Formats: sequence, C-alpha cells, structure tokens
Amino acid sequence: MNELELKYGCNPNQKPSRIFMEDGSELPITVLNGKPGYINFLDAFNGWQLVKELKEATGLPAATSFKHVSPAGAAVGLSLSETLAKIYWVDDLGELSPLACAYARARGADRMSSFGDFIALSDVCDADTARLIKREVSDGVIAPGYTEEALELLKAKKKGNYNVIQIDENYVPAQLERKQVYGITFEQGRNELDINGDLLSNIVTDNKDIPAEALIDMKISLITLKYTQSNSVCYVKDGQAIGIGAGQQSRIHCTRLAGQKADNWYLRQAPQVLNLQFHDKIGRADRDNAIDLYIGDEYMDILADGTWENTFKVKPPVFTREEKRAWLDGMQNVTCGSDAFFPFFDNIDRAAKSGVKYIAQPGGSVRDDLVIERANKHGMAMVFTGIRLFHH
Repeated sequence: MNELELKYGCNPNQKPSRIFMEDGSELPITVLNGKPGYINFLDAFNGWQLVKELKEATGLPAATSFKHVSPAGAAVGLSLSETLAKIYWVDDLGELSPLACAYARARGADRMSSFGDFIALSDVCDADTARLIKREVSDGVIAPGYTEEALELLKAKKKGNYNVIQIDENYVPAQLERKQVYGITFEQGRNELDINGDLLSNIVTDNKDIPAEALIDMKISLITLKYTQSNSVCYVKDGQAIGIGAGQQSRIHCTRLAGQKADNWYLRQAPQVLNLQFHDKIGRADRDNAIDLYIGDEYMDILADGTWENTFKVKPPVFTREEKRAWLDGMQNVTCGSDAFFPFFDNIDRAAKSGVKYIAQPGGSVRDDLVIERANKHGMAMVFTGIRLFHH
C-alpha cells in the first residue's frame, strides 16, 4: 500500500487528506484496527521514533504517551514500587511486564495531559500492556507487533474503533525530509543524532560524579526532547520523564512548567494524597482531576462545603503550602535536560527547587560561566552536549 486516505487533516475543514510515500514505495505501517487520522499519525510516527531510540540507548523496553505532537510522558520498563503502582492506578493489576511498566510510567507521569493520548511501544505489545491500555482513555497505539491476546483486547476497545497500527521495525526513512508551509517546501537532513555516552562526557561543573542511573536518565531526557516541540525542558527520575515543558517561547517558562509537573508527580506520592478516600463511583480520570485541584493553589474548588461530598467519603484536610514544601524537599537526584542552552541562571535555581542534581544541556550561551557558577553553588553535575535538539 503506497498511500492511505484520511478522513480530514488537522481540522475537519481541511480536505482532502492522506499519507503517502513520495518515492512510490510501500508505507511501512499496517492499520490493524480503526481509522487513524492526520494528528494520530503525527503522534504515532514521532512517538515510534522516540521509543525506538530509547530502546536502542538503554536496552530496555520503552513507551511514550503523545498528545498534540509532543510527549506527555516517556519511560523505560523498570518495575514499579507500591507507591507508583498506586498513584498510576495499576495496583489492582498485579505484577506487570516490563513493557506494561514502561507505559504505566509514561502515562502516569502527567495523567491529565495523557488523557486521550496516542501510545507508542518499542516492543511487541503483550497482554499486560493491552489490558492497561484498554481501561484508559486513549486514541490509539503503534507498535512493531501485537500478541494474539493483546490484539483481541485492543480491538474490543472503543466499541471496536480503537486505532491499532503496526509498524515495520526495520523501516529506514530517507535521509532528507520535507514539509510544506504556505505552499513552500522546506527540506533538511533527518536528525540522526545518536544520544550516547560520548555526548555526555563534557562535565563542566566541579561535581563530576554522575552515576550510571543518572546517565540513563540524561539519555531519556535528551531523546524525549528530540521529539518534543521546542522550546522544551524535561525532568527525569528513575527511568521516566516526570515533567515536560513543551512549546514555550521563553526557556524559563519551559523550566517552570516542567518543574511544576515534576512537583505534582512527587506531591501525588505524599501521604495526604495517598490517604484520600474517594467515593467508589469516582473513575480514574475524575480522581486525577480532583488530585490536581487538591495539590494546587485552587484547592477550595474541591474542598468547599457542598462540593467535597461529591468526590470524597471523608473531607480531606487542607494540604498546606508549608506541608507541600516540606514534602518536595525530599525529591532528590532528579535529572534535567534542555533542548538548547540555558541563557540565565534562573533556570538553574528553578530546577534546584524540584530536586535536580544532574543537568544535560548544549551550552554555548554568553553567560555559560554564570550558569556553571550557579550549578556549582547547588552542588549539581552539569554536562554540555554541544548539540541543540530543536524540533518543529
């Protein structure tokens, strides 16, 4: 099959729409179920590249949760602690396969942003992963294959309309890529940058101690950024992105956005949140929304009399600003990646508030000396990669 006609483009008024191979070759994908749309395929192809590279860089199964052409989360298949299993709403599923753990982490990092996601998996989708996907609100999945049981489970999702795409894992794209804007064709070489240990060897801070686990987290942050709409900053901990700030015009806004998401991820593990007593009828998505309000500044929107009774069996106490700060002080050894240099040291100060100990960024700012000085003040280890990772 050389081309696939789509219902419409980004919006219903944008017709006709299709994906096709300009050189006349076969499309490297097979639609096994559903009718994926234009944005679905943008998410699918970007997500597939991300997880393929994560697998190659770490040797671990990888998953990502994409929304509007940027990842909401990305992770490798490390096992889940009891706390993570609980805050990701998978503690009732028992022991999960490594691939399922990767998706639970990718989905769970920012569950509100992942609502209605498109999933990419580095490995053949197994039954554990399919069971996890089936219960979440999602638009579709792309993977190199599916077990028979997994495919049966996924085909039953969304009244049989769930989008399931199989991609040829041996497909190699052309070295030149093109896109059109306003009828004008842009052409560039593909970004084939290999995110490896050599790229992370230029440690510019006094602290040069970067353990193996942090090096893996650096690779995850940089590969995630490679497929995130710029400007972008990514916080990573223990094999998963915990906060992604995408598409902001100011880098400090990226750093703040990603840091706030990382903070929220950690706050969800606090006893005050784990002990919330929801009504049995409250679904996962509504619980996510309630938790987001509870840990935020607008907590009275969920705790006001006449309101909390709709969500909780028992009225929760206010999670005070002081209690939240005290809990966040326990978040340590976080890695932060940036797709371009940090122009001011305010980014370093903000990252430190979210427990960042390791930083990977290109370097090259006229204020690099001030940025390095501030990283030294916080005892951080910072790498200059020398490579920018803009993606548009």
